[in-house]
Amino acid sequence: MRDNGTTKRVVVAMSGGVDSSVAAALLVEQGYEVIGLMLRLWAEAGGAANRCCTPDAVADARRVADQLGIPFYVRDYKEAFKQTVVDFFIEGYAQGVTPNPCVVCNRDIRFDKLLKEAISLGGDYLATGHYAWVQRGSNDAFQLLKGIDPSKDQSYILYTLTQDRLARVIFPLGRHTKAEIRQIAEAKRLPVFNRPDSQDLCFLGQGDYRAFLQRRAPEVVQPGPIVNSSGKVLGQHQGLAFYTIGQRKGLGLAAPEPLYVLRLDTTSNSLIVGSLAELGHTELTAGQVTYIRGYPPAGPIQVTAKIRYKAREVEATLTPLPGARARLAFESPLRDITPGQAVVFFDGDQVLGGGIIEKSLPPQ
Repeated sequence: MRDNGTTKRVVVAMSGGVDSSVAAALLVEQGYEVIGLMLRLWAEAGGAANRCCTPDAVADARRVADQLGIPFYVRDYKEAFKQTVVDFFIEGYAQGVTPNPCVVCNRDIRFDKLLKEAISLGGDYLATGHYAWVQRGSNDAFQLLKGIDPSKDQSYILYTLTQDRLARVIFPLGRHTKAEIRQIAEAKRLPVFNRPDSQDLCFLGQGDYRAFLQRRAPEVVQPGPIVNSSGKVLGQHQGLAFYTIGQRKGLGLAAPEPLYVLRLDTTSNSLIVGSLAELGHTELTAGQVTYIRGYPPAGPIQVTAKIRYKAREVEATLTPLPGARARLAFESPLRDITPGQAVVFFDGDQVLGGGIIEKSLPPQ
């Protein structure tokens, strides 16, 4: 029960890993009333369990909850995850883009369905083990900030969080490094203190997205021609889904100069390749753009931007466009602007927003 209505209840999304376990432990230490909650997510029938909720992960999360003295619940979200995240992943490749399912999972599963589940349990907040943090700015609006550990910062995949969601979210790890989190877990004798981090998409079983697509959507991995920008056939690809913009290795081509993937043409099922000079682009347009503060800037502004999760931040000019779209112009050409990936823009350590890359434009 709450202490005369003053103790805040926090529902922690637990995965059985060290990050979410320490998040729960820190919140208990801080005096919150904590509940652990885990989602069962979709995995292929007959294959490996979803990495986020293997039987071992469920058992580990339950052990941590028991040690912390908090309730622990498991909810079944397999079908919602399949329809929202997995089908999006497959459809992206069918359209010739490189999707980022983690962005969609955070937007539509974790901070929508899971947040609603937390509220239904009487939670005031939902907490996760993401490396980012939230604060209120001078205008009382919520701000999303990078985690202080640059090697673990996950603010990139959280750019879709809106003001109403940020008001309900706690990220206890954002001002800790990963090394500190493992030290805390060991000091508290949490049984998961040395559990390794998961690196691959949770629903891929053995982690091979190519084999996954061949099983689930063989129509998107049909062989076709590799051609240069002049239309000359140079070889054959094994399926457009197996390639991404900027890729050099694995093309199986002999040429006097290195060749890179320039674009994927789903209309003709052709892989377009060219030189490094042809690859660099200085602008992109993005759709489905959202802004943390809830509305776009009045005009062009200077930002830094990341075009992939592990990409370096680069200087750019952001120009809002009608219809939740935006244009970004970069000071120098970028080699790997990839349709389907998220572009996220920042002001220092603060996330301003982001969107899905539609196309890139070469230097004028």
